[in-house]
Amino acid sequence: MPAETTRRRGAALEAELLDAAWAELQAVGYPKLTMEGVAARARTGKQVLYRRWGNRAEMVIAALRHRQGGSVADRVPDTGSLREDVLAVLRMMAERQRDIGQDVVHGVLAEIGEQRVEVFDIMRDVMTTLLERAVDRGEIPTADISPRIMTLPTDLVRNEIVMRSEPMTEATLVEIVDEVFLPLVRGK
Repeated sequence: MPAETTRRRGAALEAELLDAAWAELQAVGYPKLTMEGVAARARTGKQVLYRRWGNRAEMVIAALRHRQGGSVADRVPDTGSLREDVLAVLRMMAERQRDIGQDVVHGVLAEIGEQRVEVFDIMRDVMTTLLERAVDRGEIPTADISPRIMTLPTDLVRNEIVMRSEPMTEATLVEIVDEVFLPLVRGK
């Protein structure tokens, strides 16, 4: 009697696919990453991948979220201080950069397409949450802050990552928060 094969499904299958995507990314790097290579590593067809992710950038973002326990939005810090909350978010961004490497960051940003808006919306929502908490604590007068100022810290970190191509330092993160962002939101 032939052995029965169990078809992988649902969350278990998705976790296996994301683990395979991460392993393949680490093995070949982003420039050589293909859906075919990930499918082979996961012992499945590439159509299974394309049903979930439209391109390799979307797949890598999903693999990174899986590896790190969700997106930044899933882990919005609440330290009791706007300064520390924003620094915590920026540290998460810097940690992701270190974790995945420059070639992946550049490749994903170049190919992300329509998902770019989703990523930026997530960061805006995170910053909105942090600012509303700061108003409730009396740290700032209002959360009615222009979208450009609201996302300025994350935009500056993203700029540092893309344009400077070097790891973020704690001093740079502190400077972004203390010298640029906080004076703007406090109205100084």
